[in-house]
Amino acid sequence: MNTNFSRLIGVFALAALVQSARAELKWEQTSVDLRPAFNDKQAVAHFKYENVGNTPIHFKSVHASCGCTTAQTQNEQVAPGQKGEITATFNIGGRTGTQVKTVTVQTDDPEPSTIVLTLKAVITPLLEFQPTLVYWQNGEEPKPKIITAKANKDAAVKKLDIASSTPDFTAKVDAGSAPNEFRISVQPRDTTKAVYATLTIKPDSPANTGNMFAAAARVMPPVPTSGTAITPSTKAAVSTVRHDLATPAPTAGSPRQ
Repeated sequence: MNTNFSRLIGVFALAALVQSARAELKWEQTSVDLRPAFNDKQAVAHFKYENVGNTPIHFKSVHASCGCTTAQTQNEQVAPGQKGEITATFNIGGRTGTQVKTVTVQTDDPEPSTIVLTLKAVITPLLEFQPTLVYWQNGEEPKPKIITAKANKDAAVKKLDIASSTPDFTAKVDAGSAPNEFRISVQPRDTTKAVYATLTIKPDSPANTGNMFAAAARVMPPVPTSGTAITPSTKAAVSTVRHDLATPAPTAGSPRQ
């Protein structure tokens, strides 16, 4: 047999052997959406996989995107036809809103060797307020203004206690027009002077947790009229008011993201 032809046959045979001996990790899904209950401490996602190739696959590393999330795999090596999963656990720790965490997995699977798994958790807070700040212009008629508080439907909140940080405002709570809703009526005693108050709101459920939230009320300072000299202190006061209106009062007990 011709030597060159024999070599060519050997190359094709080796290529066929390499092609047949392949690794391939197939994922059932690489993104999981979760909606934990308001009192859940953790959100857990399961990312299932299977080696559909005919050679073993090895996990080189499995890393979560932040310290609040841990990830682990059942096996360091996945044999052909073997199934398993990577479990990602997100420690909620009082966070609310939409939280997106990732887990980066590296294997010796050549295509691809790196895969990013995504855990998205939508966490409804215990209470939501609209708006978080009510205000009156200087000299405006001191009529009550309303803050609507909506409670998580699973929390069984029946009552809200509210207190103002100053006696310049009164506040009371009534039932809202919808289930799990409350109307907080806030009224200033006088609108001829600038004043600011923090409204501390405490739900009756969950019991013995000490959850407290905050909203705000303000009477604005007089707006300088045309021809009035604007002093540095007046300019600073107006700037502070504008900043407060643009930045709603934070909710106590809700950690930063």
